[in-house]
Amino acid sequence: MVVRWRPMQRKDVPVCVEIVASHPVIGPRYGPAINNLRSAWLRLLGYDAMTTAVFEEVNDARITIVGAGVGVFVRDEFIRELKTPPLFWFGPELMKRITAGNSPVLTDREVREANSGEGLNELVWETLTWTKFAKRTDVYHLMGNAYVEIHRGFLFKEMITSQVESAERLQWAVDAGGLYWDPLRQHYAKSPPRDLGGFVTRPHVVGITRELEFARPGSWVGTLFDYHPPRFGFSRSEQQLMLSALTSAGGTDRELASALNVSVPTVKKMWVSIYHRVVARDPELIPDSARLETGASERGREKRRRLLAYLREHPEELRPISQRLMQRATGTDILSRKPA
Repeated sequence: MVVRWRPMQRKDVPVCVEIVASHPVIGPRYGPAINNLRSAWLRLLGYDAMTTAVFEEVNDARITIVGAGVGVFVRDEFIRELKTPPLFWFGPELMKRITAGNSPVLTDREVREANSGEGLNELVWETLTWTKFAKRTDVYHLMGNAYVEIHRGFLFKEMITSQVESAERLQWAVDAGGLYWDPLRQHYAKSPPRDLGGFVTRPHVVGITRELEFARPGSWVGTLFDYHPPRFGFSRSEQQLMLSALTSAGGTDRELASALNVSVPTVKKMWVSIYHRVVARDPELIPDSARLETGASERGREKRRRLLAYLREHPEELRPISQRLMQRATGTDILSRKPA
């Protein structure tokens, strides 16, 4: 029996919404409008501003969804609003605004520009399990690992975790590196409120900014602020091909074509374009086929293997970027390890 995670699919949304709706603390925050959560998540699914994870337990041939996580990149105005008294439950508010057509979630273009410029505001909407799995430490360890894997390679400005339901989960978020937001003094604080139990029953904010993270010893979540600009500037379609190859442990061109709903010749042309782009910037990354004493198919597999190995260590190459802003910003303070 093992637990694993994968991105959320459309068919998963009803079950994931039911996990939220059935929770004895989180569900009531949404009230009767909880049915709109399904519509809100379906509207966002597939857009660059939504990050998702479905957590599964695999027991022989039986696969059971045990939990789900959803995050969104939001505009600066919404971050300022949710940190200004009186605080509010931002999950239900996000749902209400998205279904009303007044979404604070970034568009794809805005994600590209923010990720190539000043940075992104990441808001964890909800991360929950069915209540019967709430004490499973292996599931929560997986949630933490998945969160890091999903968000590595983005340029973050501020990260705010979900509004949890218990003092135990609040402590978990703080241990990971979160700070308590003091709405009266308008700053993040290390010291916890006196009554943690009461704190989680009211709207609250726990998060961290890039500036605050760089001013203290590194935390677990702080590793996500370690950012390096992409070197190659792949197109979005090229990124999607390489992401598919990574998640399928390589995958044949036919399998990748089927997953991306394109033709096999299109996939082959995209690989050629990718290799040309890489060789132009870093000739040593992909082996020179003239020096390999193997056949063409073996040389192709070796090139792909080396490229995918590089991408696993450099996920920034697979994140949305603005080509124009990336070229303008390369080498400036905003892309360095520490802020100016």
